[in-house]
Amino acid sequence: MTFTPIKQLLAASLLAATFSSAIAAEDAAEHPVIKRPFKLAPSADLVYSIKAKQKGIALSGESVSNWRAGDGKYTLVAETKAALFGKILEQRSEGAVDDYGLAPAQFVEKRFRKEAATTVFKRDSKTIVFSEGDKSYPLKGGEQDRNSAVWQLAAVARAAPEKFVPGSEWAFFVAGRHDAEPWIFKVVKQETVGTGQGLVEAVHLVKAPPTDKKGQQVDLWLSPSLEWYPVKVTFEDDDGDYVEQTLQKIVKK
Repeated sequence: MTFTPIKQLLAASLLAATFSSAIAAEDAAEHPVIKRPFKLAPSADLVYSIKAKQKGIALSGESVSNWRAGDGKYTLVAETKAALFGKILEQRSEGAVDDYGLAPAQFVEKRFRKEAATTVFKRDSKTIVFSEGDKSYPLKGGEQDRNSAVWQLAAVARAAPEKFVPGSEWAFFVAGRHDAEPWIFKVVKQETVGTGQGLVEAVHLVKAPPTDKKGQQVDLWLSPSLEWYPVKVTFEDDDGDYVEQTLQKIVKK
């Protein structure tokens, strides 16, 4: 998929956290239901710098994630701003905390110059439905939206850090704007990452497209010394265009 500069920056807000639908890897019928121990990260505001390259053009911006968890519920609100364009993306994920971890009730995404799209996790009828399109998916337990997925991954890592070793894989079923699909994160190794907090050690994970398809690769770094918060994420297309998002500041709440 080829992105315009605006769309490329939109993709960067996953840390705020959403991954582009361009990284769909498996058939949505493969719906893993996996219950794992979890420990939610402390509430905080996280500020990230963004830099990107699109067809040789350098772009920059900032993304802010407001993460709140407590009293059996959570909210995650994210805003991404790009130089010259202002606010280009707003996202909100909110819901409860159940036996599986984060249990989204609603995910709303408002993109630059587009109407907001809403994904609803209907617990009463056990279905996931979308304001865009007429698809629906069964709600079995443990499903995430594109905003909550990374924070659920971090919660699992906080509960069992010894299991996040090179080669281990972590699967989730994730809903976006108009459909849902399995995501599989694979641990690569531990690396040193430069951030606004200084040099930190982080676990590097990859969400790659299937080997027989073109698509966008996503690399994610979670830092054990910083509560397993996401400290860096990169999105790279097969033509070399990329977005890089790096943590600059954490304000605990």
